[in-house]
Amino acid sequence: MFASTLDTTIEFLKGVGPKRAELLQKELGIYTYDHLLNYYPFRYIDRTRFYKINELHAELPFVQVLGRITSKEQIGEKHKKRIVARLTDETGTIELVWFQSLKWVDEHIMRGKVYIVFGKPNAFNGSFSISHPDMGTYPRPATVTGNLRLQPVYNSTEKLKKFFLDSKGIQKLQALLIEQHLSEVRENIPPYILDKYQLVSKKEALLNIHFPKDIHTLKAAERRLKFEELFFIQLQMLHSKQLRELKFKGHQFERVGERLNTFYREILPFELTGAQKRVVKEIRLDTQRGIQMNRLVQGDVGSGKTAVALMSMLLANDNGYQACMMAPTEILARQHYESITSLLNGNLVNVGILTGSSTKKQRTILHQALEAGEIDILVGTHALIEDKVIFKNLGLVVIDEQHRFGVEQRAKLWRKNSIPPHILVMTATPIPRTLAMTLYGDLDVSVIDELPVGRKPIETKHLFEGQRLRMFGFMKQEIAKGRQVYVVYPLIKESEKLDLLHLEAGVEQMSYQFPRPDYQISIVHGKMSNADKQYEMEQFIAGKTQIMVATTVIEVGVNVPNASVMVIENAERFGLSQLHQLRGRVGRGAEQSFCILMSGDKLSKEGRLRLETMVKTNNGFEISEIDLQLRGPGDLTGTQQSGVMELKVADLAKDQLILQEARNTVIDILAADPHVDRPENSLLKTYLSRRNTGIAFDKIS
Repeated sequence: MFASTLDTTIEFLKGVGPKRAELLQKELGIYTYDHLLNYYPFRYIDRTRFYKINELHAELPFVQVLGRITSKEQIGEKHKKRIVARLTDETGTIELVWFQSLKWVDEHIMRGKVYIVFGKPNAFNGSFSISHPDMGTYPRPATVTGNLRLQPVYNSTEKLKKFFLDSKGIQKLQALLIEQHLSEVRENIPPYILDKYQLVSKKEALLNIHFPKDIHTLKAAERRLKFEELFFIQLQMLHSKQLRELKFKGHQFERVGERLNTFYREILPFELTGAQKRVVKEIRLDTQRGIQMNRLVQGDVGSGKTAVALMSMLLANDNGYQACMMAPTEILARQHYESITSLLNGNLVNVGILTGSSTKKQRTILHQALEAGEIDILVGTHALIEDKVIFKNLGLVVIDEQHRFGVEQRAKLWRKNSIPPHILVMTATPIPRTLAMTLYGDLDVSVIDELPVGRKPIETKHLFEGQRLRMFGFMKQEIAKGRQVYVVYPLIKESEKLDLLHLEAGVEQMSYQFPRPDYQISIVHGKMSNADKQYEMEQFIAGKTQIMVATTVIEVGVNVPNASVMVIENAERFGLSQLHQLRGRVGRGAEQSFCILMSGDKLSKEGRLRLETMVKTNNGFEISEIDLQLRGPGDLTGTQQSGVMELKVADLAKDQLILQEARNTVIDILAADPHVDRPENSLLKTYLSRRNTGIAFDKIS
């Protein structure tokens, strides 16, 4: 919105004032007229239908009834005082009850008059009542605004409700704002795009998102606003990518040298999958172009991302550059370090590790070696971004599980060299295609969609509490074969003490079923010190313990090929993505592996669907699509970066077609008009200039 009046502070809208304005700002982030106009309803109540009293049932959320008040009386004393009226139509009678505003009800609700009554029906002993109904006279006066058809319902808060800014209060403000200022709304999408996709105007969309005439005008308004929202996210991302490619030159890795060739031909202990080869080739081509690479590699648990990352880092080394790999936790950083040094077998390059627990002496030696160029590959946690960490010539940065790092943390790594290093982002969390386009729309995306040769799909079973002895028997069978078992308990932040007791009760039960000295058990949870956790994990990795009882601290970063069973307790308390990550801790060797999902007998509909999905498929991308539909994008990513949480009307689980239309439109525009200079794109140029991309248009050559 570009009209200056719409930037007016919300305080000056009639009916708001300083106190309400302060609350709207704090509670809903509404500072201006424009913010309020773009604060959309989250659902609508159909006021077009009248129910007969004999049609009412308890499952109905809200109903509208037309009837005559046949009686009205005040009953009870003091705080139990209330007014009860009886409303009758040709099919029956219901009670209307008021506990507050009794004086107003006594004066305005008249016996013998016909009213339109709106509210939530409550059933008791076979009859219905409505408490504090919304009452309207019949016929409706011609001056009533906004609630004749589909009535908007807005999210509010308890603090706002105390100042009469509940849904109805916000609706009144919207009606006033639209009446006085809708004419000032300016179009922000070029006409040729509106015509191509038959989108309604911005004014029409805003009017009908708040006060739709009917379901058809509401759908047209929603489609327009969804397209706009997704279109401008894609425009900003793809334009930023284009500017970055124009501004930032990248190191050219011109040759595949001795290190990468030797590793691939002589040292690599397994054959790369076709998917791994394809992704390595994509990275190879990126690093030859002379512009900074920004590539996301998605790969399911165990798909071989570490090997791809190592080959990319060796490519950097072959061209005279250092490389680093940053992981979100110390456990995962050490896992990567051990995997890389194991794959290299102590040959070819010098690999270092830097984490929060590195000693002062270790850091001093490492800092000197790094600055002298004696360390080729550095693996670590966010300790890598400290100012003291100076590279001689950093050419490639690999970031694992990017969504766990802030934007500024990642940017600090980019600034470690005069020419920004190439960026390779890896994630083992499969991301639905629509979410990847929105979260990582400015990155090139590669997918490793094959498991290494010899890996067998994990068999997943769902067992109820009554089948626990069967589960114990199966664990004993696998341990007798020389295998190891994980048993994972949920850890919910709100109740860490309770869950720790839950874990301890589980350990007690395990100790009874698997007594010493025949069985050894490791215990790992978040309340333990890093040293204790590390010791217990090392015992399990070395095969000195057969069972690891843990909380979700082992979700990432533990690689034990001999572990063949993952038991997840109270599996219904986990999200799909987390269940899939935990399952990925097994199935890392050549032997058949199993995942057992234990749950109580009472499951919610969603809980049952999650467990059924896990039993049905091992495909992480298929699981992620279902997870997106169940939980929404915000919960799925656990991040508020990249605008995904700012979506007001679009739904990434449902609006894939609109997102694809928006993205394709932006791609076509930038291909035909890279600098967004053409007259027909003037609105888009204005938008990009206002977003302050950091690079002036006239400086791009």
